[in-house]
Amino acid sequence: MSGTLYLVPTPIGNLGDLSPRAAETLGAADFVAAEDTRVTLKLLNHFGIKKPLVAYYRHNTQAGGQTILRRLLAGENCALVSDAGTPAVSDPGEELVGLCVAHGIPVVALPGPCALTTALSVSGLPTGRFTFEGFLAMNKKNRRDHLKSLENEERTMIFYEAPHKLASTLADLCRTFGAERPVALCRELTKLHEEVVRTTLGQALEKYEAEPPRGEFVLVVAGAAPQAAAPPSQEDALARVAQLRGKGLSLKDAAKQVSQELGLPRNQLYALAVEQER
Repeated sequence: MSGTLYLVPTPIGNLGDLSPRAAETLGAADFVAAEDTRVTLKLLNHFGIKKPLVAYYRHNTQAGGQTILRRLLAGENCALVSDAGTPAVSDPGEELVGLCVAHGIPVVALPGPCALTTALSVSGLPTGRFTFEGFLAMNKKNRRDHLKSLENEERTMIFYEAPHKLASTLADLCRTFGAERPVALCRELTKLHEEVVRTTLGQALEKYEAEPPRGEFVLVVAGAAPQAAAPPSQEDALARVAQLRGKGLSLKDAAKQVSQELGLPRNQLYALAVEQER
């Protein structure tokens, strides 16, 4: 019988955010798979947990994944962690989860710290519908193609960014969405120097071009204003009249119903329908 892969969220800054269940799971696992074993070792030491560590990061997902898979298939339980936050979200753990699912290995996700939901909740922007875009590509063309695909996105958008790329990313966001688009820049969340700046993309670019930023950022960008629906065409209206006529409605009743449905003048629509049926 195979073991289980546990997805264990770790603090994004404040060590007090490690839940009792997460600590218990780390202590009970046979081994821990970590993005950076040095970072995870400090965390385990802080909580007095001693466990074998296996490296699993972006550039060894194939070899590392197979090593973990063999141990899981042999019946061992593995706790997967990232450097901070929830593993498998904008994280190489995504591939390990897919590998386990393909081999019928149980995967159990623990709830816990996650930078994107923390930033979204404090941003002051709409939270009912949002899209997580993660880190933008370093290649300029790929970055701009990605952003162009979001030009008319009406949901709140969330991006991760490193401090040394923040200014160039803000410039690209301004270019795509306009300098007046609202944004919340969430820096060093849950840490000593946590800061949330609610402003516009243009003002944010001015601020961080003049003042080189420090710390990791989550950018929460307002979505586009809803586009007004195109007015119904004459052809669409007459097609709807013909459809209702096919169901047995009189021309007068069909024109009346369509004028109410589409907000068109009834007399004008009736006259056009009469002309069409001649």
